[in-house]
Amino acid sequence: MRLSVVIPCYNEEQRLPRTLESARAWLERHFPDDFEMLLVDDGSTDATPDIAAEAARAHPAIRLIRQPENRGKGAAVRRGMLEARGETRLFMDADHSTHVREVAKALPLIEADGADIVIASRQHPDSEIPVRQSWLREHMGKSFNLLMRLTVGIPMRDTQCGFKAFSAKACEVIFPLQRIEGFGFDVELLYLARLKGLTVTEIPVRWANDDLSRVRMLMDPVRMFADLVRIRRLHRRDQGP
Repeated sequence: MRLSVVIPCYNEEQRLPRTLESARAWLERHFPDDFEMLLVDDGSTDATPDIAAEAARAHPAIRLIRQPENRGKGAAVRRGMLEARGETRLFMDADHSTHVREVAKALPLIEADGADIVIASRQHPDSEIPVRQSWLREHMGKSFNLLMRLTVGIPMRDTQCGFKAFSAKACEVIFPLQRIEGFGFDVELLYLARLKGLTVTEIPVRWANDDLSRVRMLMDPVRMFADLVRIRRLHRRDQGP
């Protein structure tokens, strides 16, 4: 199978139906019989599992994976990426703020150029942002990126855009080592990629903010900052001598 698309879902009954219809239609046009969509429900308490199950019954390319309880986006992504079967495996957000069509930029870099990981960057000079985040969210993101660079030394301009593609080989190297299950998991993945000598390429994308963001303005940034401190300690053994 050429492409797997993993979508972590937690209480996404409002946004998931539209995302599923749009993403599935595009994938069927461009990858007929050569893709799968994995919907990983992270212990939702609304109608998300029912919506996902109905989509899976109607479309053989869609699979539903259910977490027994809410563990965090990082846990849902890890499970989906490890259970996926594609030669390239993409995870994207349920709000479809970055449309699945952007994978067309990532695939040649992985399949032809040999990149291990391709990540979307909203800070790339060629990216299009028709609907921006609030001033506060944008500046919190920039502050997090600065602290991330100082703490773990990853020279990426945008680690938190929820659109990242991995070769199957890179998935098998990185995701078994992933430990952080909240929103800080993106940084951990890129930190592990650097430790393992994997290549990471940033691409420009079209990204539109969704006001129904799952990031809680008070608690989640605090937890993400704490995760930065944990990353080096968690992977001390992986750093080698």
